[in-house]
Amino acid sequence: MPNFATQNLDTWTTYGAHQLARNIALPELDGWAWDIPGAGPGVEVLGDVKGLRVLDLGSGLGRHAARIAALGATVTAVDSSPTQHQRAATRYPDTPGLHLVCADAVAHLRDTQPYDLIYSVSGVPFTDPRRLLPALANGLRPGGRFVFSALHTNSHGAGPSASVVARQEVLRLPRTTEDHSVHMWVLAPQLWEDLLVEHGLILDSVTAIDAPQPDTPVSYRLYMARRPERVPSRPRTTAPPPPNTALGVGVIVHGPDGVLLGRHRRGTYELAGGSVEPGETFAEAAVRELAEEAGLQADPGDVQVLGTLLDRVGDVVRLTVPVLVTTWSGVPHEREEAIGAWRFWPLDALPQPLFVPSSQCLTAWNPALPLDHPTALFQPYRSAGRASSTG
Repeated sequence: MPNFATQNLDTWTTYGAHQLARNIALPELDGWAWDIPGAGPGVEVLGDVKGLRVLDLGSGLGRHAARIAALGATVTAVDSSPTQHQRAATRYPDTPGLHLVCADAVAHLRDTQPYDLIYSVSGVPFTDPRRLLPALANGLRPGGRFVFSALHTNSHGAGPSASVVARQEVLRLPRTTEDHSVHMWVLAPQLWEDLLVEHGLILDSVTAIDAPQPDTPVSYRLYMARRPERVPSRPRTTAPPPPNTALGVGVIVHGPDGVLLGRHRRGTYELAGGSVEPGETFAEAAVRELAEEAGLQADPGDVQVLGTLLDRVGDVVRLTVPVLVTTWSGVPHEREEAIGAWRFWPLDALPQPLFVPSSQCLTAWNPALPLDHPTALFQPYRSAGRASSTG
């Protein structure tokens, strides 16, 4: 299978080198275009950005990012091409509020703290959306916005694709007849909406941006989406667990950077945890599972057993015991094939989708968290009060 990401990176690096060699000083933006000058809405669609943490994807020369920084936002401008990054760094060596990063967009989104706003001026279609959108959805804070423009009809009149596949387009170097190939996901609006919804985002609007010249077929679409305020969870499998796994623990490791979650190969984010083995206390099971799955060491005496969660999968009763760990040693790392990518997530920006039992445990610990999941009966251990429900 061709590596479109590498091919696109090579082409944009060639483009950046060509522009560096030309050494033309383009003026600062006196207006804002989503790729067709004089057409469509401007920067006003982003609203008031003052004080927001903003990400520009595929930032190129950096003029749009510099404009947003001048409006009072803290802007990270990411471009994977080293020559495009060099152009921006040369032009904006020390601009207040602007941070230039040369990195793969998906890798950056996975490693950084979530943003209030992510936007892109026609850069999104150069990355496979099935690779970009999962990372981007978790790179937005709950309630955060995602605004991007995307090619709809090219200069030869070819409209959008009817399936989620990349197609070849041509990038011409400025002031030359030299053409280079790029691969783009030029998709119909319904496909973009389906992809956004699939990855937990809500599409609010689509605006057509057509060339003002009647004999020019090129057009773009401006998509405005957002991440819901509440974090959804994906249901567990409908197959009942075997009897020896009907009793388990969920380990809530909480520290200054949030709660520890790993990414399961099924795509869900989960707490460390698992079955209670014969002869173990809940605290001992939690300490063992935490070491086996995430490589952290804790003392059973430091573990707080919060209570029991009771629900069912089919005809099997499921009892989950949430436990809290606030003292540990070591650095989380992958120990098992099924789950890895361990990291601490802030409580106001938990990733999605959460595994249902993990979501139930987190709600039992902190009912104020905005988590949606099936109801489970929670009986706290630290009081003799009446049982309550999570969900």
